[in-house]
Amino acid sequence: MAGGRAVELRDELTDTLMADGKIVSSALEKAFRTVPREMFVPAGTPLDVVYSVDNSVVTKADEHGAPLSSVSATYIQARMIEMAAPGPGMTVLEIGSGGYNAALLAEVVGADGHVVSVDIDAEITDRAATLLDRAGYAGRVTVLQADAEHPAPGFGPFDRILVTVGAWDIPPAWVEQLAPGGVLVVPLRMNGVTRTIAFRHDADHLASIDVELAGFVPMQGHGAHAERTFLLPDPDGKHIKLQFDSDVPDTMSSLDGALATEPVSAWSGVTFPNGVSFADLHLWLAAFLPGFCRVAADPGTPLAAELGKTWFPFGAARGDSFAYLAVRPAREGAGVEFGATAYGKHGQAAATALAQQIQEWDHGPRACDPTFGFWPIGSGIPPLPGRSAVLPKRHGAVSISWHRTG
Repeated sequence: MAGGRAVELRDELTDTLMADGKIVSSALEKAFRTVPREMFVPAGTPLDVVYSVDNSVVTKADEHGAPLSSVSATYIQARMIEMAAPGPGMTVLEIGSGGYNAALLAEVVGADGHVVSVDIDAEITDRAATLLDRAGYAGRVTVLQADAEHPAPGFGPFDRILVTVGAWDIPPAWVEQLAPGGVLVVPLRMNGVTRTIAFRHDADHLASIDVELAGFVPMQGHGAHAERTFLLPDPDGKHIKLQFDSDVPDTMSSLDGALATEPVSAWSGVTFPNGVSFADLHLWLAAFLPGFCRVAADPGTPLAAELGKTWFPFGAARGDSFAYLAVRPAREGAGVEFGATAYGKHGQAAATALAQQIQEWDHGPRACDPTFGFWPIGSGIPPLPGRSAVLPKRHGAVSISWHRTG
């Protein structure tokens, strides 16, 4: 009975992903209708969760309950495979094991192809290998326990590389293992904001060919990158948390006492209709707003409720003050208006600086889809098109460019 229900839900899920444009190829459609996802999630997971479009399923968590490994939401698994566009007979490297995604890839590349799945955690690779063997993919998928910051021993080059963990950087091994004409799909963190990007070689660098909005469990091992976190106490003993992904302002001590001041706001006049994504605004702020950070507040505080309205709460530290992205209803039911609220002796200047960046983004870049490049150390970065930012990384730099392409 459960098997029949699983098949029914599998087909319903595939139909939905096709209708949503996440599955576009017949090979991936067949893979989604074939691979039993329920075999790769923890026992007892309800089938409606297993076969939902946007639910990930945690397979391992740390002592605090934070996920260390999961079976990703089906929509992003489908989208990433389509972004990579693997074909029959190809060799694929999957970084971050779980089993289900590797089985989908094995179906797509067929009997003449091969999938190598790598994870740093031996418990996860043991589990993935067991489940893949049980599902009939043992000869088509090789599971390796290794740190994927380094080349996969005994394998490569790869026609496709799919990274299913959040990466802060692109190590040389990935670039070197990618075959000519190959595609690398990676969830890349850029100053705290992640985009899943499909890259191809373009002379001495990697250039984006497709982009999707999605985030993943962060990478472990040599490729891990820790954020810096600062706690600001408020007069009631609660805290505001400022989390920096890259450069930390050297004036953080000046923020002591900022929360004892009255909040001030600046509004941009920039509006968004309800239900329309404003995720590219976050990316713009991450690229161009000095002191950019993520902002969180202790539960139960008024600021925590306010931050919850902004989807992803971002802000910036500026001298003795900090501001965060704020929203309010737009006039005449036109959606929401963006602005900033700030604390500190010079809070008005901090709020105004953030609001001005929102306006600058609205004056042209808002209408453009950003493109991305990765420039390994030693490659020269030429003048970039449109409005561009370059974010340094350990192994090179990432460029983000807003420019009209047609």
